[in-house]
Amino acid sequence: MPDIAQIRKRPGLLRLAPILTVAVMLGPVIAGLIGTVLPAFGYLPVLGGDHFRIDPWRDLAAMPGLGQSMRLSFVNGLAATLISFGAVVLFCAAWQGTRSFALMQRVLSPILSVPHAAAAFGLAFLIAPSGWIARIFANIGGWDRPPDILTVQDGWGLALIAGLVVKEIPFLLLMTLAALPQADAQRTQQVALTLGYGRVSGWIKTVLPHIYPQIRLPVLAVLAYSTSVVDVALILAPTTPPPLAVRIVQWLSDPDLSMRFVASAGAMAQLLLVLAAMLVWVAGERVVAHMGCILTQAGRRGRRDGAVRGVAAAIAMISAAAVFFGLAGLMVWSFAGYWRFPDLLPEHWSLRLWQRQFDGLMITLGQTALIGALAVGMAIVLVLACLEQEERGAGRPGRRGMALIYVPLLVPQVSFMFGMQVFFTYIGLDRTLISVVIGHLVFVLPYVFLALADPFRALDRRYGQTALCLGAGANRVFWQVRLPLLLRAVLVALAIGFAVSIGQYLPTLLIGAGRFATITTEAVALAAGGDRRMIGIYGLLQMILPFCGFVLAMIVPAVLFRHRRGMAAGK
Repeated sequence: MPDIAQIRKRPGLLRLAPILTVAVMLGPVIAGLIGTVLPAFGYLPVLGGDHFRIDPWRDLAAMPGLGQSMRLSFVNGLAATLISFGAVVLFCAAWQGTRSFALMQRVLSPILSVPHAAAAFGLAFLIAPSGWIARIFANIGGWDRPPDILTVQDGWGLALIAGLVVKEIPFLLLMTLAALPQADAQRTQQVALTLGYGRVSGWIKTVLPHIYPQIRLPVLAVLAYSTSVVDVALILAPTTPPPLAVRIVQWLSDPDLSMRFVASAGAMAQLLLVLAAMLVWVAGERVVAHMGCILTQAGRRGRRDGAVRGVAAAIAMISAAAVFFGLAGLMVWSFAGYWRFPDLLPEHWSLRLWQRQFDGLMITLGQTALIGALAVGMAIVLVLACLEQEERGAGRPGRRGMALIYVPLLVPQVSFMFGMQVFFTYIGLDRTLISVVIGHLVFVLPYVFLALADPFRALDRRYGQTALCLGAGANRVFWQVRLPLLLRAVLVALAIGFAVSIGQYLPTLLIGAGRFATITTEAVALAAGGDRRMIGIYGLLQMILPFCGFVLAMIVPAVLFRHRRGMAAGK
């Protein structure tokens, strides 16, 4: 009988999986950055730029309202990240280990499957001057017309901050929940309570310092996204002028091809803006850490934290309610007939618009599902191959390896998407299905890895060792032992990756050059028209597709393992 260690060391194509995964994930990003840096300094031979110059930067600096666009991106990105992170920390500190915490965790988790654009449309319908909130107050106060208040696309970008916060809170909560067991948070908090500390004060002083290093990269990813977001900004951000990332996309779509040079310079400015925001965040970390040491040494217990706990619960509930009621608003508008203000519901319902758009919707749905299925299929194969190679003796990636996974999430999309488009044109894959799928794969891969890595590593190794001792080969152990045990986790990772692919706006728009219409690109395009019924239809479909993926992830294991109680329980 072969030794287990010898089986693990046998060579095979599996060893190439980590290299291929890193190449697929980082190669397009690096190529895209190179393809953006060169035009930013005037070098793009296909458009007549055959030597380096700084004219694109001069033209960029001369753009009207550039400073205000940069301020919107910088300040609102930092504000959204700070509010999201603060809300998650307060909620975990105030309610971890309670039934309310478990309940809110179940409520917030489904929001992860909702694309950012769908959540933004839902929020816009909710807070608009003629939205449900205004209609409720109108019925109470007797108004007969909507208030003359700019609540969406306001000059300060408050609606944009709110739209980002309600979507980033569930993501950061999920990352924090994954880090809590590694810090033995429950036991640490009990010790702090025993020593007389309040629940919030004790958690922040004892648990947070242990888990923050583990969630730092996700927080920075949220900061990078919030500072450079395009689709949500097109829906909720001010338009005169819009944030910098939106203006870059506008310059890339300009009929004047010379604007590509200005757009490239703007993309580099966006990257520098994100780096500046990260430096501010890191500097803030040090200031907060120093202040935390001073407060800890002061010995204050902070026992009276009832108000803080109430605020934390209220923020979490408002965040969840905003998304759920916003999505309900999308559903209502998609079937609404005549609906006058201030009625809370339409006078009658209609399927006429659905019937009229049915053929086009089916084509768009099919294209969206095809791109998502190809991207998530490639991602799950690569991730499983990497984790299996790790199991066979390659060892877990260190902190630097995990940092590589976050690179596509830390680099602003708009900073390398034009370069990716140039790269695909150079190799002859421009405006093709495979180039769009690769563009989606760059962002799907990190989420699939993060969703699947912990369940894979947590699986008891004795199952595989027992099979090896009984004479099974390493491949057979994977297919017949490890993969069936991980079926539920694999399906959840597939659903998460599919949801991420559905929400990709910029890769589909720029790399596909408008040839591949998806639910998200069509929905964002409708934002400028203001047809709420059409927006409601596309926004509802944006929500339904990921939801179907998660439903399948729950149903399939329950059906397959209905006669195996332990497997059906997800153990």
